[in-house]
Amino acid sequence: MLDKKYLFPEDAVKLIFKHITQRSLSSEIVPIEEAYSRVTAEEIQSPEDLPGFNRSTVDGFAVKASDTFGAKESSPAYLKIKADIPMGAIPDFSLSNGEAASIATGGMLPEGADAVVMVEHVNTVSDDLIEVLKAVSPGENVIFLDEDAKKGETIIKAGHRLKPQDIGALAGLGITEIKVIRKPVISIILTGDEILPHTEKVTPGKVRDVNSFTLAGLCYENGAVPLKMGIIKDDYNEIKKAVKKAYELSDMVLITGGTSAGTKDLTAKIINEIGSPGVLFHGASIKPGKPIIGGVCNGKPVFGLPGHPVAVYICFELFVKPVINYMFGLTDKNFKKTVKAKMSRSIHSQAGRQDFIRVYLEEHNGKIWATPLLSKSGLIMSLVKAHGIVHIPSELLGILEGEEVFVEIID
Repeated sequence: MLDKKYLFPEDAVKLIFKHITQRSLSSEIVPIEEAYSRVTAEEIQSPEDLPGFNRSTVDGFAVKASDTFGAKESSPAYLKIKADIPMGAIPDFSLSNGEAASIATGGMLPEGADAVVMVEHVNTVSDDLIEVLKAVSPGENVIFLDEDAKKGETIIKAGHRLKPQDIGALAGLGITEIKVIRKPVISIILTGDEILPHTEKVTPGKVRDVNSFTLAGLCYENGAVPLKMGIIKDDYNEIKKAVKKAYELSDMVLITGGTSAGTKDLTAKIINEIGSPGVLFHGASIKPGKPIIGGVCNGKPVFGLPGHPVAVYICFELFVKPVINYMFGLTDKNFKKTVKAKMSRSIHSQAGRQDFIRVYLEEHNGKIWATPLLSKSGLIMSLVKAHGIVHIPSELLGILEGEEVFVEIID
């Protein structure tokens, strides 16, 4: 295993994709109140026009636009007020030439009106007469009945992660439930004689569980359901028993620890024994996270993640997250939040390896500076203190002090 060629993350993930089925998860119907951040299983068409009527976007007067042409302060247009339109009411009249009707923002335009003059551009001459000081064009200050959505139009595509505004739009169209992709269950197994539950007192040589909490949170953030399988000692039979159980209960298995070349490293052996094709790659050309294992057992992804907390986070983002999205059949483009910053000091890197540097951000004299947190990957606090990650591509030997970089923001 030590002589193998290490893959870049994008190539390693493609290997996983070749052995699993895209959008492999089943679907379910949920009320829209429970659909936030869920992934749609099918296209959603608008059942009706939205807003369904011509409505005003301002407080003012509904008019025929042609009646205002040429109007200006020195030569206003005079219109007769035919009626007031109460909010939420359906006008029971139509406008003829030379007529107007007072209307509030959101009110329904009467038949014959095709524009609204803002109240700021009108003088009231009497109870039934106004002078218009500014001309309006047809459609000005108006939302037409199908301008937001047309009946039968696809408003949300399949494979879209629903945002709050999406749910608001569905509610506005009277849609009460939708078909979404089932949340994948992801088992989390911790291995290592040195790991203690977070509730226990630490003794020399022991550390509390950090990784299962980090991984569980990352699963939740990415639409999955974490299933913690506990802390397993470095015993082949115990680990294999836990992995087999996890394999049966979940859609993906994450095993932390046991990925390097030590004598107790059993993860790769067990993955190969659980199902075919087994391990697809062992190691990636990255830092931190080099010892990662990726495999597929009879259609289910199984990852062996390094034991160091920072490496766990980086490997989840680079390998696990893309596979979750692939299983969802997610069609949204993944645009990461980034900011431009200047490096506060030079960072050296190894050719042929992608480095991921934690940084915190500071502003000085109107410029944003990224300061590297050059701690070991076993120190979780470097990730807690970090505002973001700077990616050093494999073709570079580092980044010079003062050089401008893109920082991927950690939410």
